[in-house]
Amino acid sequence: MLSIILPAYNEAETIGNAVERVMEFTMSEFDDFEIIVAEDGSTDGTDRIAENLAEKYPFVTHLHSDERLGRGMALNNAIRMARYEFVIYMDTDLSTDLRHIKDVYDALKSGYDIAVGSRLLKDSITERPLSRDLPSRVYNLLVRLFLGSKIHDHQCGFKGFRKSRVMEILNMIEDNHWFWDTELLVLAQRKGFRVVEIPVRWEHGEGSKVSIIGDGIYMFRNILRMAVKK
Repeated sequence: MLSIILPAYNEAETIGNAVERVMEFTMSEFDDFEIIVAEDGSTDGTDRIAENLAEKYPFVTHLHSDERLGRGMALNNAIRMARYEFVIYMDTDLSTDLRHIKDVYDALKSGYDIAVGSRLLKDSITERPLSRDLPSRVYNLLVRLFLGSKIHDHQCGFKGFRKSRVMEILNMIEDNHWFWDTELLVLAQRKGFRVVEIPVRWEHGEGSKVSIIGDGIYMFRNILRMAVKK
């Protein structure tokens, strides 16, 4: 019925809690589900924790990579191995309220191909420092201007897909890391997919691996890459 993916790179401090909390919520709402821990070459013991969880719970799968492939590639691999048509992924810090799992599922069930959790809609409720919020708003504005996207928040780590549809564009995505979300959403819109944004309750978590300056330059280069190929 539902596949939930948790991408994990050096998330030893969060992955156990994430799986347990997602499991608790999902069991109360769905009869059949799976949780895939897409563990991407971790060096802090995340792999051992994920393997133990997979041995403990029959509905947990540990997808391991010996070397770091990149967050995007880890998601690609997990989507391909997902058992169910409806696939949701979320960051392991669980910044997005888990109740939105049902909102995303309902949107997909109603016929949308992709459902995007958004922190930037009018009805969204977010707790985020200005040092993170402002760069995010600028980035999303640039994506809309340069790439013609209609989405307001491309990078929120909470999205759902119809597997049969998203498989049509996975091989077209060139980026394997943070830009993966944006590239997927832009390609989906260009291909005429039905995409909906869902307002979410979201709380900022500490320990983000995103560098405002370094990753900001890399993201802008990818915007230009896609703009040239438009």
